[in-house]
Amino acid sequence: MSRALVIAVDGPAASGKGTLATRLGAHFGLPVLDTGLLYRAVGQRLRDAGRDLDDAGHAAAAARGFEAGWLDDPRLRERAAGEAASRVARFGPVREALRSFQQDFARQPGGAVLDGRDIGTVIAPFAPAKLWIDADVAIRAGRRYRELTARGEPVSEAGILADLMARDARDAPNMAIAADAVRIDTSAMDVEAAFAAALRAVLAACPEAANLRG
Repeated sequence: MSRALVIAVDGPAASGKGTLATRLGAHFGLPVLDTGLLYRAVGQRLRDAGRDLDDAGHAAAAARGFEAGWLDDPRLRERAAGEAASRVARFGPVREALRSFQQDFARQPGGAVLDGRDIGTVIAPFAPAKLWIDADVAIRAGRRYRELTARGEPVSEAGILADLMARDARDAPNMAIAADAVRIDTSAMDVEAAFAAALRAVLAACPEAANLRG
């Protein structure tokens, strides 16, 4: 390819963007970064230290000390970590402190796939392929409920729905859709159909990527 294939995959929680980013990375042989894990890691550090998740100063200090090794913590996939991430990600200094790590990842030779909420607008506005993945909030709640119960977490679908609605409201300021992003609503799609739609969108934006295989 004459240019690096950077794929920005944005969207709200439980829309399927993480699954699609992983599939796209495997298909094209690109490294993948779930940027939400960075915020989960910062939130987890605050929880472990007994700090208030709504304290912007402590959250920013934790973010400035971020280390890649934090991402290996298995607790980051738990529901509580997702809630913590949404709360600390509201703060501009936190987002600024984590920005360079994400941008360096995006600028790797050959390209990368990143999923999050501001990849196409802030982290990698230069990405040739930008996707906005969405789904009805009730559908998203059902997906997250099945995911968490499969892991043995004691949750209710109604509780998850309320959490997602609250998270959407908190995340809204950082969820601007890039003007050139392709929107894909996965509400009525299974994983294969969603991946096929995402792959078509990437190849339409970057026809030369058809020659790449993982």
